[in-house]
Amino acid sequence: MTLKERVRLAPPAWLVSGLRPQRTPVNRAAVARASVALSAPLAVGFALDRPVFGALVSIGALSGVIGDTADAYRMRLLNIAVPQVFGAVGVTLGTVAYGRGWLTVAVLTLVALVSGMISSIGAVASASGLLLLLNAVIGSGLPLPRPWWAPPLLLGLGGLFVLALALLGWPLRGGAPERSAVARAYRAVADLLDAAGCGGFGERRRAVTQSLNDSYDLILARRATDHVRNPSLVRLLAQLNALIPVVEAALAADQRGRPLPPDVVTQVRMLADAVEHGPPGRYRPALAPPATPTERAVDHALRHAAGVVLGKDPDPHNVDDRLGRPAALGVRVRGTAREVLFSEASWRYGLRLALCVGLAQTLVSVVELDRSYWVPLTVTFVLKPDFGSVFSRAVGRGLGTVAGLVVAAAVLAEVPRGWWDVPVMFVLGGLIPAFSAKGYAFQTAAITPVILLLSDLLSREGIGLVGARLVDSLIGCAIVLVAGYLLWPESWHSRIGDRLADSVDHAARHVALAFSTEADHAERARSRRRLYRDLSAVRSEFQRALTEPPPAGTRAAAWWPLVVAVERIADATTAAGVRVDHGAAPPARGEVDEVVRHLRELAGDIRSREEPAGLRAEPGGDERSVLEPVRQEVAAARMIASPSAASGTPPGS
Repeated sequence: MTLKERVRLAPPAWLVSGLRPQRTPVNRAAVARASVALSAPLAVGFALDRPVFGALVSIGALSGVIGDTADAYRMRLLNIAVPQVFGAVGVTLGTVAYGRGWLTVAVLTLVALVSGMISSIGAVASASGLLLLLNAVIGSGLPLPRPWWAPPLLLGLGGLFVLALALLGWPLRGGAPERSAVARAYRAVADLLDAAGCGGFGERRRAVTQSLNDSYDLILARRATDHVRNPSLVRLLAQLNALIPVVEAALAADQRGRPLPPDVVTQVRMLADAVEHGPPGRYRPALAPPATPTERAVDHALRHAAGVVLGKDPDPHNVDDRLGRPAALGVRVRGTAREVLFSEASWRYGLRLALCVGLAQTLVSVVELDRSYWVPLTVTFVLKPDFGSVFSRAVGRGLGTVAGLVVAAAVLAEVPRGWWDVPVMFVLGGLIPAFSAKGYAFQTAAITPVILLLSDLLSREGIGLVGARLVDSLIGCAIVLVAGYLLWPESWHSRIGDRLADSVDHAARHVALAFSTEADHAERARSRRRLYRDLSAVRSEFQRALTEPPPAGTRAAAWWPLVVAVERIADATTAAGVRVDHGAAPPARGEVDEVVRHLRELAGDIRSREEPAGLRAEPGGDERSVLEPVRQEVAAARMIASPSAASGTPPGS
């Protein structure tokens, strides 16, 4: 076979990218917790001659294992405990509706609507909505023990068991996850400084943005639960804030085009160790005297960070946490309720999920399928847009289910029912967190045999489960692809261009603020953090869209160079601001206004998706101005967004 023939027969890139395993480290502690949490209830159930009760507790533990993804203990408490409450409500509703025909369809459809709407709130709400619907489907499809309160109680015990295992180290390692997160941010910045003026700077800058986002989210979310200012959290927040000038100085250093001295990187790594383990002793930065604005920026930022990390505890009233500190609980509840009830996106996803679940439950009610709760269960797992591409998840679900069924078939055929299920579940349970880190298809392959073995303890169908569940999974994936994907124009008429245009408008506002004489440094820093957080979200949306089939994936690929160009505009703006802060001549107001005008025109061109009459004039000005690199990046972005003479159409049209 020739190379050309092999290329023609190879699967498309958008499909392969969604199935490629991710290179992420395995959390060994999570693996151990999952093994114990899923196998111990079975052992207790067999010991008490109540295997059904043990299986239900293990099913509850499975939901806790899936939600056990946070590092900080307080976040684990939220991620595991809150969804369990919604899961108890779901299984109660499902149990009440069990075997009631069209009433079951109506109940699951309504639960799906509520589940989809609350999933738009955030990560914890999304997990809660998922568990609400999953447990409702399980309660309506399996003959669970009576009375009605027994299933929610047993499932809740499983979730609480996982929570207890996850919080075992809290008394000894209370603040360690937060310190580790801040230390990782410092090490990511050290890698960024090491790449300044060399290759790979853009990728490392994006890693820094993600690390800062994670650290701020972790610390500010924990501070929102404290009624008073916690000194350790105040210190960590001050250390994070002190890292921002170092990042800005790194952007200026990269623009200069010359590598930084190795001592600079070494000093930042020393600060990272001091954040995580405590200061080793007195710190004296071994840096050469600065001679240029960029060198002064690096020197000043590093000395300031060293003073914050190794100095005395900061005054809590002088720590600026307005970069993202949540509002009061009552304000957030009212705002969230309004957002859910009046948000078009919330209703759109809720209705889509309700339609698919309603169709799935109607199908299994009308067509003679043996215990086919697996069909709506598959729909629920696949149709989670906030978890990734719906199309690639449907494909991954199908492939992962096939792989998992092979394992389940071998276990059901060769392992006798009874105490042998305990060591088997110990092994299979540990695979869930290990495989979940690799991607959705791998997670499905790990979860499928666990659910089938637990279902077999409830229904006693044996090897006959395997073929039926394969058919049910394929039917569920087909329902999602048709009713949840193809019938919704937004799935294949991607709106990512509008999202990118919003980011360009945001960049225009930041440029205006970065060189305004009326804005203080803290205000500019907050604007910069919001811009980079926004660009990080845009990049994630585009990467998800790239796994969609044409035309959505093709449009995303066409706009992708512009995403990178907008990030470069943000970097150039930050670098120019650093140079001005450390001695360079500030740009004239007219220069700034010209750049802002061109950025807003660029946003308009992206939104219109129409071919401009011709290329507008590039922003001009003094080539020696500090804004010259920004103008060059804006001009490059305008060239990318403009139609080529050969094709006559703009990207994404």
